[in-house]
Amino acid sequence: MSANDQLPKSDSALWLIYYTIEHVEHAQYWQSCLADLTVQSQLIEAEKINNKFLKLHPDLALMVDEDGLWLTANGMKMQPAWQDEVPRLKRANPKNELIARACQIKPQLHSAVKIIDATAGLGHDSLLMASLGAEVILLERHPILFALLESAKKQAERHDYLANIAQRISIIHQDSAHYLTEIVQDQADVIYLDPMFPARDHNQKSEKKQAQVKKQMQLLHLLLPEDGEMDLGDALLDLAKSKVKRVIVKRPKHATFLDEQTPDHQWQGDAIRFDAYFQN
Repeated sequence: MSANDQLPKSDSALWLIYYTIEHVEHAQYWQSCLADLTVQSQLIEAEKINNKFLKLHPDLALMVDEDGLWLTANGMKMQPAWQDEVPRLKRANPKNELIARACQIKPQLHSAVKIIDATAGLGHDSLLMASLGAEVILLERHPILFALLESAKKQAERHDYLANIAQRISIIHQDSAHYLTEIVQDQADVIYLDPMFPARDHNQKSEKKQAQVKKQMQLLHLLLPEDGEMDLGDALLDLAKSKVKRVIVKRPKHATFLDEQTPDHQWQGDAIRFDAYFQN
């Protein structure tokens, strides 16, 4: 079965959570978390969860192991791979990262730049911005993706290098439009928009890295289909511009402007660019 053959699961559907006996307490914890998010789930104990098991259970589901919560389907599994980002984070500094220039993340500032990531995705850009010194709020309305992000943060809090970075990240389960409507003007310094698309990571071009990105996007498209549930960001741009002095939009280098609005400034990279919109 290919990814295209798999039907997306609605929020109201029963989610299966696979686990092995040594991870039963973790599975029970995530079942409780999902219940708080009004997601129904059922725990399924397996003798062993490996590639063969995943291929024999191709429907969209969840699994729990020592690395936290995973999304599974069609023989694949995926989670926000924050720990895999550590080598990049160690190389990054505000001088060599376009995202830092676009969002004005400067270590010498007396207080950290406050950024709202209104299209959180897997949280990799927020992790990078937090590693550079920003305080970042991630907004995610889909309960399963929110739970996956929460799992990634919990794993990061136990990681020697990521623990301090994770303290600068907050994850909120709410629709971005609702959240931005409720906040007061200039409550944050920057609103960051990265609409979902299968973009190359121009900093890491290895075949292994690209295979992982492709796998993540396949499963994300199953979870967040493009028929209205996937947040493309167009509807958020004007609202974001009304709330902060600086809105930054990440785009593929040759993509059209978000909501067909010409930016006030751009930072160009090899494969991506950052479009800036300033409040008049």
